[in-house]
Amino acid sequence: MSPETCVVENNIRLVEGSIIQQEVDAIVNAANPSLMGGGGVDGAIHRAGGPAILEECTQIRRSRYPDGLPTGQAVATTAGNLPARWVIHTVGPVYGDVDDPAGLLASCHTQSLRVADELGASTVAFPAISTGIYGYPLGEAAEVAIGAVRSAQTSVEEVRFVLFGGKAFEAFERALGA
Repeated sequence: MSPETCVVENNIRLVEGSIIQQEVDAIVNAANPSLMGGGGVDGAIHRAGGPAILEECTQIRRSRYPDGLPTGQAVATTAGNLPARWVIHTVGPVYGDVDDPAGLLASCHTQSLRVADELGASTVAFPAISTGIYGYPLGEAAEVAIGAVRSAQTSVEEVRFVLFGGKAFEAFERALGA
């Protein structure tokens, strides 16, 4: 499927592509608790966004979260050099390490949308949070993510799931159709 191909249901859009190329108000970063960058989506966002993101993350750690951002919570920074205005950082659950992975993953989505509302963002792009090194099975993660967004009370006009690869796109497409 090409990056231009998408599936739309109400205010939810699925796109296969790269989150760092999305022209939206805010992109969501599947961050690690340190907020200092890392691998996967987190590393790509920090590299493409440049040092301004890291500077704001460092300030957030100093002032609000000295022990790291808790799983399921969200904070915003500038998007630096990215085409978005803001990056909303959220920490997804490590699938096998927590008692309620679905509750924490749903919280990542609802808390990110809460932050987006505070910013006045009307378009938000999410990756498939926790499905990389954090080990959340794609199908389960897709169902939780779509369910959380559908039930969220938000002013965001478009939620875009930007999915890396056909398997992720298909899993979210199935969840959207469920």
